[in-house]
Amino acid sequence: MKNMKWIAVDWGTSKLRIWAMDEFGQVLAEVRADDGMAGLNQNDYEKVLLSHISGWLTDEVTPVIACGMVGSRQGWFEAPYAKVPTKAAAKYVNVDIADRRFSLSIVSGVMQSHKADVMRGEETQISGFLVGQPNFEGVICLPGTHSKWVQIEAGEIKQFQTAMTGEIFGLLSQKSVLRHSQGSWSDEAFKQAFEDIYNAPENALSSLFSIRAQDLLNGDGHGVARLSGSLIASEFAGMKHYWQGQTPVLIGAGELVRLYQLGFELLDLEVKALRAAPLTMAGLHRVYEEVNL
Repeated sequence: MKNMKWIAVDWGTSKLRIWAMDEFGQVLAEVRADDGMAGLNQNDYEKVLLSHISGWLTDEVTPVIACGMVGSRQGWFEAPYAKVPTKAAAKYVNVDIADRRFSLSIVSGVMQSHKADVMRGEETQISGFLVGQPNFEGVICLPGTHSKWVQIEAGEIKQFQTAMTGEIFGLLSQKSVLRHSQGSWSDEAFKQAFEDIYNAPENALSSLFSIRAQDLLNGDGHGVARLSGSLIASEFAGMKHYWQGQTPVLIGAGELVRLYQLGFELLDLEVKALRAAPLTMAGLHRVYEEVNL
């Protein structure tokens, strides 16, 4: 591909995103696929990646910089964690591969020993954010299957905490009795559930069954919104020590970011929302520059 100098890869549990990049970090082409690591064996990764990028490759070696769960123990190659406090996306490993038309570097995740926690992928988004905001100090929230709340000081990840909000939502909405009471979306139902649980988080578990009861007795019809509002409110209550007195930065995509914004609005808290993909590419570009010094 003309002007392509390297390839950026964000390889998660369920999704794969690939970008052909020029030397300045601009996107020339993009691939989105459902080839997440959850459905792959360790020997599958190179074959799957080549199925998407072989048409871009030439006789010259093209650097591929990857982040996400591809570097986990169950991924292509385990990239050891960097320990907090640490610069975001500060470490990477070079991986030996069979095809000599490209080289592969995988960004390491971040670990925390006290209050044990780990992240993979989010560190690259944070790095991309700090490329544009090098003097930022404060809190970053990254909503997702496993939402991250991250404290940044002196350009480093000082500490962070994970909430399994997205995964619990998926389990309850698809595998529990609440799957029969999802209904349609309602912002008002979301707001009411959020306020109820934020103000009385000790009622979180009993309120979940009331979603089913309200549907059975009153034909409520907005269980999905009530479930989402309840779980996000529970997360906000548990993470108050991160966001209180701060102007958090939200990094994510789509409807989930809107719901977190709505939660912050209900708490009268100003927040800045940014799309994750451009920050992922910016973070990977920084690693590319380091790899190719």
